[in-house]
Amino acid sequence: MGKIIMQQFITLDGIMQAPGDPKEFEYGGWQKPYVGEEHLELIVEQAHAVDALLLGRKTYESFAAAWPSANGMRGLAVRLNQMAKFVMSRTLSQAEWNTSIIHGEAAEEAVKIKQQLSGDLLVVGSGDLAQTLMKHQLIDEYRLWVHPVILGCGQRLFREGNEKMPMHLMDVKSLRSGVVIYTYELER
Repeated sequence: MGKIIMQQFITLDGIMQAPGDPKEFEYGGWQKPYVGEEHLELIVEQAHAVDALLLGRKTYESFAAAWPSANGMRGLAVRLNQMAKFVMSRTLSQAEWNTSIIHGEAAEEAVKIKQQLSGDLLVVGSGDLAQTLMKHQLIDEYRLWVHPVILGCGQRLFREGNEKMPMHLMDVKSLRSGVVIYTYELER
């Protein structure tokens, strides 16, 4: 059984909303100036180190609209297109792109998926799903890609009302772009 790893791109003020989608809200696409070869190399490495993606419906729909026709990106497109994906949704009736739809309670279903896999399960974006998994303390590892920008508004990863979660710092990596990747595990 592997781990559930949450990889999130966030701003200095904790905004996770629309790092790559300029259409989602007024500051959407804020991550673009910080993405370069070094960034992409690490994303590809991390994508190859997991067995599957676990996504919420909105993130799934965004990814499924873009990635199947993508190519290149140092092999990232090929990896994402080939890997298994699970989407948590109460409303989605069909999915393509090597995806299984999970209609049950997100916390219970995430545990079942984790038990079925021998490797790790990666959660990317998926704000509402991330909140549920954090509430139930199901995230084994947090990879927070903190970008050197403050937006002042947007959906935050750590929201008011979240419970206290003591963390253990496992790794820190600084990129030339100013992005700092903090890797934490939940202290249990």
